[in-house]
Amino acid sequence: MATEISATSLFRGPDLGISHNVVLRHDGGVITGISEGAEPARGPRSFVIPAFVNAHDHARATASSFGAVGIPLESWILRTALGTPVDPYLTAASALARSAKAGCAAMMVHYTRPSGTMPLLDEAKAIARAASDVGIRIAFALAVRDQNPIVYGDAEPVLSGLSGDERKTIEDLFVRAPISPKAYIELTDAIAAAISGPMVDVQLGPAGVQWCSKPLLEAIADNSARTGRRIHMHLLETVYQRAWADRNFPDMVRWLRDIGFLSERLTLAHCIHARPDELEMIAASGARIVTNFSSNMHLRSGLAPIAAAHQCGCAIAVGVDGLALDEDDDILREMRLVQMVHGGLGFKATWTPAEMFALAIRNGRRATGAPGSGEFFAGNPADYVVIDLDRLDRDRIMPVDPMALLFTRGNASLVREVVVAGRTIARDGICVGVDLPAIEQELRAIYRANVGKLGSFQHMWPPLSERVSGWFEQQLTCE
Repeated sequence: MATEISATSLFRGPDLGISHNVVLRHDGGVITGISEGAEPARGPRSFVIPAFVNAHDHARATASSFGAVGIPLESWILRTALGTPVDPYLTAASALARSAKAGCAAMMVHYTRPSGTMPLLDEAKAIARAASDVGIRIAFALAVRDQNPIVYGDAEPVLSGLSGDERKTIEDLFVRAPISPKAYIELTDAIAAAISGPMVDVQLGPAGVQWCSKPLLEAIADNSARTGRRIHMHLLETVYQRAWADRNFPDMVRWLRDIGFLSERLTLAHCIHARPDELEMIAASGARIVTNFSSNMHLRSGLAPIAAAHQCGCAIAVGVDGLALDEDDDILREMRLVQMVHGGLGFKATWTPAEMFALAIRNGRRATGAPGSGEFFAGNPADYVVIDLDRLDRDRIMPVDPMALLFTRGNASLVREVVVAGRTIARDGICVGVDLPAIEQELRAIYRANVGKLGSFQHMWPPLSERVSGWFEQQLTCE
């Protein structure tokens, strides 16, 4: 059905700037035209912009609710076992709906912690169903690892001092028989056959080099090259991963380049501890880097060299990683943080807010397999957000660039409407397709009932955490 929307202001891109008093038309999920010079719309003012992209996430529960607060990733991963999805559909629907009402048209689901309540193929189907109900585009990659499930090396020093029951608890939670490269590729093919479509892009999802053997990474690189399937992977997120690479795999990024793993089909999350020569190789390959500023701060992982990566030609996108500043999946606030921290020093700007916004949307769509660039041109998907301009420009003292205001004071509360493929999926902070408050209430009840089943893990957490931190500190500091 043909739709017209009147916009007080509309973002045309960093080159074309802002157009005022515009009518945007779309039909069948795609933009059909834009008319400028319309009569100013009566009623509330609006600022229409391309919809956001959450380019790195895991569609999981809120971590701090399980006590995973202010600790490094290496302990955080273990602690969040308490938040293993108890119902894949509900957990995914809650995360996807939070992203959708914050203005996201697309979201990466790098699925690192399956529930274990059903076959993995059925779990992927449940997540795709949740995405369909919410109305959001997703990329889905089943994360895979076949080594180092507890630490980045021999875990015996961590486990040896535990009692038999304690050791069994840890091994039952974290140690799995590794999947073969062939079996992983076949499972990904089966998932793609089951859920791929215009709104779902199935990708390959190695968890990270320290968690994946060379044969597994080689098989993934080969499959991606042959099929064109995208890859999504963490890289050099923490100081301990950097130390592990320096000690065990000093030519890691060069090796990834040489086997064809680095390519325009690849998206790398974090890259906080990538060095200049590694950033150059990533840039030359056409791969993207997704930065996740708040997650990096929550997990004490460090400040990523995003300005340097951009200046050497890396394509940059932005993700929430399930750990936005207030754990509310506010992608707009996340983009503002990236702009504030990496946007320049003194009079030397890395990019303007408009340029940074356009880069994040375009590269985010490439990372998630969403069609089009996100720009408002005829034939591009009708994926857009309507911002409440009266609240954004609350003082109305003089004309001010609304994009500049957005990056000064914008947050998800200003999102009036979210449209994906021509369909309204959220309005005034409420998801249209699912009842998010009811889902979250149901999930809380299930988690409260379920958390007691892991009482033994909670009891042993303090000594386990101490042993894990000791292992990693020794790895980092000892020659």
